[in-house]
Amino acid sequence: MTITVLIADDHAAVRAGLGALLDEPDDILVIAEAADGEAVVAQAVRHRPDVVLLDVQMPRASGIDAIPAILAAVTPPPSIIMLTTFALDRYVDEALAAGANAFLVKTVSAAGLVDAIRRVHAGEAVLAPEVTRRVLERLAAARPPVVPAPAPAHPGLATLTPREREVLEQLREGLSNAGIATALGLSEATARTHVSRILVKLDARSRVQAALIAERAAPGADSSASSSS
Repeated sequence: MTITVLIADDHAAVRAGLGALLDEPDDILVIAEAADGEAVVAQAVRHRPDVVLLDVQMPRASGIDAIPAILAAVTPPPSIIMLTTFALDRYVDEALAAGANAFLVKTVSAAGLVDAIRRVHAGEAVLAPEVTRRVLERLAAARPPVVPAPAPAHPGLATLTPREREVLEQLREGLSNAGIATALGLSEATARTHVSRILVKLDARSRVQAALIAERAAPGADSSASSSS
């Protein structure tokens, strides 16, 4: 299976370099390029790629602003990889909230980028190690020492089956489909099916969004589980 890729970056040299790098794997094909945040939406609609590589800072519209436009205009929606020089916490939060499946910095190795493209196309989420560390540190720092009254849980949590809640907990731990399958004694295909159903029920565009929903709703999640089927 060939994974088609659209590259969006305002620097022609960067686009050329990425194109040359991705020309090596037999299963990846760059089908289009874009130099700004508006052109990438038009190119995504025209070519319907499997994966979009997006820079954050681009003319006319940022890569982050382009994410919801791409996801709304293309069916089935492509996987989105943010690839940027600036791994600022604000960019990470905004990109993941908008529906990005991965956030990488441009120091990523060629092998790392190819692996990320394959993984997001398979339905996984990928964060640069330094980004993952900061996200977890900020989540931990945000937890109050005294547990307050639980906030209303995400309405979709109450619709999850007990098995789906177990899978969601593994997503919250950052496991891949293969890791979930091993942890719960499932086949990888079954784990993938559970993940897809969870994303639909939580109205989440990516595994990262589902994991964040689980993390933020953790204090009230157990009580909502009692009403699940």
